[in-house]
This record gives sequence, structure tokens and C-alpha cells, in this order.
Amino acid sequence: MTARRGGGVPVRRLTVLYDANCPLCAHLRAWLIRQPQLVPLSLVPAGSAEAERLYPGLDHSRTLREITVIGDQGQIFDGAAAWIVCLWALAEHRPKAYWLATPAGAPFVRVTMLAAAKYREATTDRPAGTADPAAGPPCDDRCEIPR
Repeated sequence: MTARRGGGVPVRRLTVLYDANCPLCAHLRAWLIRQPQLVPLSLVPAGSAEAERLYPGLDHSRTLREITVIGDQGQIFDGAAAWIVCLWALAEHRPKAYWLATPAGAPFVRVTMLAAAKYREATTDRPAGTADPAAGPPCDDRCEIPR
């Protein structure tokens, strides 16, 4: 789990940088938006002009390869920590986030992240981090968000 900068500073708002060209990421974005939030989430396409304007010092090619979440005080979460902090922000999933952050939950996070990476590879028609996110998803009905 990786969390950089801003340790010990309370988080009041989170920005989730997600790959808008990834069907799984688009689905998870829609799911996050529908959840009751304890900490407000802003969802911004990774690598977009908006992301670059908001976070000029960030490695934006890396944010296309791996989910990145940024706290309002400059906290940066990526990898497993990013997934966990997204769940932590949600009213119904905060207890699960605390468990996932423990040694007992770590194997579940690892397996889930590996499965997500395999799914992305199978449903995205390009290597991760290589397309213009403003261009939209490079796929057909696989990108539809289930209702």
C-alpha cells in the first residue's frame, strides 16, 4: 500500500483519477458516484487537461496505469491504498476499508487488484496509459455500464 505526503492531515475531499478509456474504470466511477459518501469524491479522467491543470506536478502517465487518489491537503494514494481510501470515503464501505488495510485484508486486496488488471487487459484495446482519455473508450458494447 502506498500513501505519500500529507501523513496525519485529515482528509475532507478526495479526487479520484481514473482511466476513462477502461470499461472497468468507467463502471467503478459510476458505482462510486451512486454511493453515499462520507468524504466527497471528485472523479476526473486521468491524463486529461483537467487532471493536468489540477495537479501539474503529478506523473500523469503513471495515473493512467494505476488508480491515483489525491486528498485535499496533497495526500497521494496509489495502488492498494487508492482502492482502500475510495472505500473508506463511502458510508456503507468504511468498515470494510479498515479491514482491507489490515494484514488479514491485504491478500484480498492483492487478488482483487490482479483480477482488475487482467480484466482491463482483456477489455481495453490498447496498452494502459497510451491513449488520449478525451477520445473516449476504444471499445464497443463492452464499455456499457451495467444498470
